[in-house]
Amino acid sequence: MFANHSNRHLRESAVQRAVHDAGRAAGITRRATCHSLRHSCASHLREAGTDLRTIQTLLGHKDVRTTMIYTHTVDRGALGVISPLDR
Repeated sequence: MFANHSNRHLRESAVQRAVHDAGRAAGITRRATCHSLRHSCASHLREAGTDLRTIQTLLGHKDVRTTMIYTHTVDRGALGVISPLDR
């Protein structure tokens, strides 16, 4: 795909800049960072019903407690459970 293998990986700063620019272009007023994108993705997965262990694997966390920090805002207890019949 690439003629020169040294160009194969994006520099971290280029990715950070792209996320920042995309956030600004989308009209997001808060500072958009790679970390906030990662956190948002984990939260949306949790809200969509993805189990915590799957999210843990996707994020590469060794300890599920770290994953719980990312998703604490969506833990709503029994009232947040959606019946499979309602999907």
